[in-house]
Amino acid sequence: MSETDVVVIGAGLAGLVAARRIRAVHKSVIVLEARDRVGGRTLNHRLHDGSDVEVGGQWVGPGQTAVLALARELGIPTFATHSAGKNVFEYRGRIHRHSGAFPLIASPALGEGYLALKRLERMSRSVSPASPWTAPNADSWDSQTLRSWTERSVHSTGGKKLVQLVCEAVFAASPDEVSLLHVLAYIASAGGVDVLIDTVGGAQERRIVGGSQRLAVELAEGLGPDELHTSEPVHHIDYTDAGVTVVSATQVVRARHAVVALSPSLAGRISYQPGLPPARDSLTQRVPNGSVIKTMAVYPTPFWRSAGLSGQAVLLDGPLKIIYDNSPSDSSLGVLLTFFLGDSSRDASARWPDERSALVLDTLARVFGPQAREPIEIVEQDWSAEQFTRGCYGAALPPKTWTSVGQALRTPVGPIHWASAETATAWMGYMDGAVRSGHDTAEQILATLANTTSPVAPPQVLS
Repeated sequence: MSETDVVVIGAGLAGLVAARRIRAVHKSVIVLEARDRVGGRTLNHRLHDGSDVEVGGQWVGPGQTAVLALARELGIPTFATHSAGKNVFEYRGRIHRHSGAFPLIASPALGEGYLALKRLERMSRSVSPASPWTAPNADSWDSQTLRSWTERSVHSTGGKKLVQLVCEAVFAASPDEVSLLHVLAYIASAGGVDVLIDTVGGAQERRIVGGSQRLAVELAEGLGPDELHTSEPVHHIDYTDAGVTVVSATQVVRARHAVVALSPSLAGRISYQPGLPPARDSLTQRVPNGSVIKTMAVYPTPFWRSAGLSGQAVLLDGPLKIIYDNSPSDSSLGVLLTFFLGDSSRDASARWPDERSALVLDTLARVFGPQAREPIEIVEQDWSAEQFTRGCYGAALPPKTWTSVGQALRTPVGPIHWASAETATAWMGYMDGAVRSGHDTAEQILATLANTTSPVAPPQVLS
């Protein structure tokens, strides 16, 4: 039995930032993490030469001031995602090389698709990311999926494929899985469509030297051995207005407040006594995480650069539609990154690893030539298969969720507070959003603790 001011469940960026802020004002904190590591949905993979690549969340960009400020505070530098050279765009079976973010192809269909994306951006200006249900057209927009809106608004097949590609790239979900209102709230939280999808000037502009998990590792090093406990999955929380009792694999922690720093679907796998309010409980049952398998092919050198290519490619057809140069900051190796997303991820997850690798190498060879068939290593991470993640990048809310139970996403339940990338009101779903949510949740708790003088007195654990 341990006692503390605040217990944090989850040692991802949101949980660790909350713990750091609480500890900074000399309040006691205990962090319980189910995995045997910190970082949550950020994870580094060590290559054979000792360099690290990111198999989880990785990019940071302009406007993501919270995560960039954190990196500076921790003394962790960033570097630009490689973008020099020609990009590749595959359309109707033809490979086009181009400069800039968008290919200059004389295609009315692609133009229609891009105009549809900009129309979504205009619609998003009436949506508050903090309260999407208050938008003037919230009921109408939340009663349809992005797919149903696209079917009515975009007439060409190519235009529809472009909208689908952007949806899969941003949400790791198919357009028929995501509420139109959620798409608009997401765009609003980032400030536009282009910033979501672009590299230079966009959300994919920079990476963390040494891999993004370094942020969590450095935050964790600021906690003592009695404050951070890994391999401690929490399975039960008792709560009253006086506090909480949290039961993990081997520990019982009593605290004034709890921060559940998990995605909503994972938070719903914990049992609560008393049960959560109906709206919150319903929310956790409605918001699955996206489906993504992140795959990298590793080469002795980034050979595509000598051919004048950036390593970035967009493919409208096929199970793999996005490719990036993900080489280490010193370019000691060449790394091409691609994703199985949404439906293609679920299909690929059911295949043997050799089948997935064959699909990856076939795609890379089609874009970059036969040399791409000769990697020295293939790395993959199926986030839907990880027990304590169950999907990435984050939760994509389906229709009738924001307008029916969306207010429960961020609302505390007594002394229980929620923090994750999903609860952020700026850069929702990104590492920056996770950092913001951890800080904001900690401030809410500290404001309460400042007015509390009674000793810790949560309920006893129920048998």
